[in-house]
Amino acid sequence: MDWKPSRHSDIPIYQQIVDFIEKRIIYGEYPPGSILPSERTLAKMFEVNRGTIITAYDILHSKGMIERIKGSGTKVSSDFWGMTRNRIPNWNLYVESGSFLPNLPVYQHIQDEIQERSLINFASGELAPDLTPYADFRHILSQNKFNHSLGYEHPQGNLELRNIVASHLGKYKGIDCTSQSILITSGAQQALYLIVQCLLHPGDSVAIENPSYAYSLPLFRSARIKTHLLTVGKQGVEPDDIVALYKKHKIKMIFLNPIFQNPTGTLLSHSRRTKILELSAELGIPVVEDDPYSLIPFSKETDTATLKSLDRNGNVLYISSLSKVVASGLRIGWIVGPQKVITRLADAKQQVDFGHSIFPQWIAAEFLRANTFAEHLVHIQQRLLEKRNLLIASLEQHLSDYVTFHIPEGGVHLWCSLKREVNEYRLLEAALRNGVVFVPGSLLCSEKSHMRLTFGRTETPLIEEGVLRLKQAFITLT
Repeated sequence: MDWKPSRHSDIPIYQQIVDFIEKRIIYGEYPPGSILPSERTLAKMFEVNRGTIITAYDILHSKGMIERIKGSGTKVSSDFWGMTRNRIPNWNLYVESGSFLPNLPVYQHIQDEIQERSLINFASGELAPDLTPYADFRHILSQNKFNHSLGYEHPQGNLELRNIVASHLGKYKGIDCTSQSILITSGAQQALYLIVQCLLHPGDSVAIENPSYAYSLPLFRSARIKTHLLTVGKQGVEPDDIVALYKKHKIKMIFLNPIFQNPTGTLLSHSRRTKILELSAELGIPVVEDDPYSLIPFSKETDTATLKSLDRNGNVLYISSLSKVVASGLRIGWIVGPQKVITRLADAKQQVDFGHSIFPQWIAAEFLRANTFAEHLVHIQQRLLEKRNLLIASLEQHLSDYVTFHIPEGGVHLWCSLKREVNEYRLLEAALRNGVVFVPGSLLCSEKSHMRLTFGRTETPLIEEGVLRLKQAFITLT
């Protein structure tokens, strides 16, 4: 087999492999029932990693073109030409017809690679094992008596946890709320999903930041919501741009991540925060504030006042979670908003999952009220600052010819601009071959030539080695 995927093509390598094998099947070169090469064999032949072959075979399997038989390997579907009476559903048609859209293939590819291989991980927006409070969790599980009901919980979440979250928000974020205005969710992602599904209609227009994590989310397209972009500058979004979008598109909602924004790490200036709240009240447009990072500034002098803490009119729906400060696997997030809105969202959440599991809620409640929580915050602030500084030093030493970047005052993300014109997806494939992974910028914004490096998940001793591997990927392509 002389063919090899092109590393100069804009088509992802896994898709090139799909197209190649599909043509061989259609042309009869791989007849029905014939055994295909193993994943490892194809990976060696095409000079790609095994995860790329797995992704390609997954797509071919979803199309019904190949079968995977345990112990026998992968073979061309015997029923591909209608040779048997038993017909399988066209699952590919069903998958493509669903109203809830999948993540972008590149995101799926990145996640598959992370799960399949041991990579230096600059892609995942979660905490490294050395920042996770395992000792505190063990203490909670061994020293505290669990006596909660194992039936369905209150639709808004466990009352004890909601009271503790209300106290937590007042103490750490200056947000005055009660348990009645809080809905416990499965992280911030579910909170966003509920808001979009319950408070907006198909055809509505909303404003999101550019670049932003929201830019990559298919949930807006799934709900047929029109998104309009607010450019993120050094001081965050420009309030006047909101006015322009309202006049032109009658936007119904504004989605912002004002404190250490993902992916740029920027901090919306205090004057702009105030102005946006004034515009929200003047125009009657609610603001959805996503706040994963305000508890992890790198200086006590940094102004991390949330929009919700400054909101005097009840115009802000506030979303936060424990994912970026405790552990993403807890799946504990919350929405704070007017009681009528919270009741509506809680009803929708109950229809989806009958309420949140009591076990993570119990652990979260015990952890938040423990004296060690404040110590944990200081610990992760210090360690994340060390990781950020090491990443910056490594980039300046090894990649200064290839990237420039904004230095964040908190959070976990470093946003890099590429100095040279490089195809980001080819760069990602080259990086994966070198054992390191990042998020291409075009997944998060409308412009090319960027990359997001997340230092929260990377173990400290591996940061410089990860940068060196990225350098080799750049050298390969330039």
